[in-house]
Amino acid sequence: MGMALVGGLLLIGITALTCISIIGRALLPLDLGIGPIQGIYDITEMGMAAAVFAFLPWCQLQRKHATVDLFAPLYPAIMNRSINLLVDVAMCVVASVGAWRMYLGMLDKMRYNETTLILQAPVWIGYLAGVLGLGAFALVAAFCVLRSVRDLRRKQSAGGLA
Repeated sequence: MGMALVGGLLLIGITALTCISIIGRALLPLDLGIGPIQGIYDITEMGMAAAVFAFLPWCQLQRKHATVDLFAPLYPAIMNRSINLLVDVAMCVVASVGAWRMYLGMLDKMRYNETTLILQAPVWIGYLAGVLGLGAFALVAAFCVLRSVRDLRRKQSAGGLA
């Protein structure tokens, strides 16, 4: 939950900076020495990515990803628990591959010293936020797989197919 809170704070900060930049841009013709924030696009881009990746672990833990439950009420409980396990395994694979590829991308950005256009900030910093978020997402997804296996076993041993 801590990462999700950090993601929320990031969004609030980005929103505040964007508002300040817009106000500065609007006041620019008045020649008050106030203008838009330089590099606001770079800041917004990296901040939004970091926020989204920070939300993924909490979303997975709470099972709040988008689902289609149209037929779930028609299936027996054992089938729904099996589907939950299958989805959790798939999310674990996706999160693990995503973290691995993001890590390789970060190494690539570091190797070539790539920077953002306006601020000239190292691009790998944004990738680091992605690696941390996706790494936590992969760990939480692995926990969710274990949780689904436990739920499936507990229900099977407790009463058959109920």
